[in-house]
Amino acid sequence: MRKLGYFLLYFCLIGVAIFQVFPIVWLFLFSLKDNREIFAGNPFALPQQIKWENYLSVWEAGIGSYFFNSIWITGVAILLTLLFASMAVFVITRMNWKLNKLVLGIFMIGLMIPIHSALIPLFSMFLNVNLIDNPWSIVLTYTAYNLPITMMILLGFYYTIPKEIEEAAIIDGASLHRLFFTIILPLTTPVLSTTAIINMIYNWNEFVFVNTFISSDKYKTLTVGIQNFVGQYMTDWGAIGATLVISVLPILIAFLFFSNKIVEGISSSAVKG
Repeated sequence: MRKLGYFLLYFCLIGVAIFQVFPIVWLFLFSLKDNREIFAGNPFALPQQIKWENYLSVWEAGIGSYFFNSIWITGVAILLTLLFASMAVFVITRMNWKLNKLVLGIFMIGLMIPIHSALIPLFSMFLNVNLIDNPWSIVLTYTAYNLPITMMILLGFYYTIPKEIEEAAIIDGASLHRLFFTIILPLTTPVLSTTAIINMIYNWNEFVFVNTFISSDKYKTLTVGIQNFVGQYMTDWGAIGATLVISVLPILIAFLFFSNKIVEGISSSAVKG
C-alpha cells in the first residue's frame, strides 16, 4: 500500500509538472513560427521551418531597449524596497516606542489598496512634480506598492532574531547604524532572497503603471513594448511569441537558481515554536 501511495503521489506530481511546463514549451515553439504556420497548421505541432529570425527582428525593432529598461527599473525598485522595508521592520520590531503598532498597521493598509484605485491620484501627483514620462515614477510606485508585502514577510523573521545579538554588539560599542547594516541585515539574507524574487516577479510583469505613466518608447519596459508588434491591419505573432519568450526567460532563470532560497526564506519567516 505504501508503494502504491508513492506511485500515485509521483504520478500526480509528474502530471502537474507537465501541465506547468507545457505552456512554456508551447510558447517557445510558437515563437519559431510565422503567421501562416500559426493559423493554418496545428497549433501544437513542431515548426516546419524554424524562424530564428523572429528573435533577430524583435531585437532590431528595439526590444533590447525595453529589456534594459525592465532590468534597471526592476533592480533599482527591488533594492529600494528591500532597504526601506528592512529599516522599517527593524525599527518596528527591535525598538520600543509607543506608536510602533500604529505605524505597522498603517503600512499594512497598503495591502488593501487596489492598484487601479490609485492610478488617478498617482498620475495627478507625478504630473505636479514633472515625473510623468519619467522612469523614476515607475520605480517609486513599485517601491511603495511592494513595501507592505515585503514587510509582512520580514516581520516573522525579525521576531526570531535573539536580542542577545544586539546587546552583545552594543556592549562592544557598535552604533545603531552599524548594528543594522553589519549584523542584522546580513542575518536576514535568506528571507531577503525570498522577497527579492517576489518583488522581481511583480515588477517585471507589471503593465498598468508603465502603460499609464510612460509614453516615450525609450522608457517603456518589455510588457508595454510588446504592443508595438500589434498592428491595425497586420500582427506579427511570431515576433510577439519571441518577445514573450525573452520576457519570461529572466524570471525562469531567477526562479531555477533561487528556488531553494525561496523555500528557505519562507521557512525562516515562520512563527518560532
